[in-house]
Amino acid sequence: MLDFGAVSLEWGTMLFQALVFLILLVLVRKFALGPALAVMEKRRQHIETEISSAERSRKDSETLLAEQRRLLDEARLEAKALIDRAHKQASDEETRIKKEAEEAAARLKAEATADIAREIAKAKAELQEQVAGLSVLLASKIIEKELDEAAQKSTVDQFLKQVGDRL
Repeated sequence: MLDFGAVSLEWGTMLFQALVFLILLVLVRKFALGPALAVMEKRRQHIETEISSAERSRKDSETLLAEQRRLLDEARLEAKALIDRAHKQASDEETRIKKEAEEAAARLKAEATADIAREIAKAKAELQEQVAGLSVLLASKIIEKELDEAAQKSTVDQFLKQVGDRL
């Protein structure tokens, strides 16, 4: 026994307590620490797997995002090409319609000019017929009435007045 004043130690009790402590240490290590370490190792492996899976998913997402951006750019280019083509077609159609309208207007103008020329020729022919008929009528009236010069002048003036009214 060791005596330190108020505290005394007995060798037997100390050895017994040390032995119980070592037994408890072995039992804790075998039954508590081993399974706890195994669970912690499984958890560490699970976390590493999840991290690597998340990294793969992130890389896949970046790849898909790049692909989507590329497809979007292609779609924009195609849309721009379609719009440009539609503008060109509209412009070509506008030019064609204007040309057809100008040709139709020119054709109508030519037809109208020809119609006017025919109507003028017809009117002249009718006028010539009327003048010829009136000349014959005047001549016959003059012959019927052999009048003096004043009466003849009056008849011619009256005839010209009638002709002027008809024209």
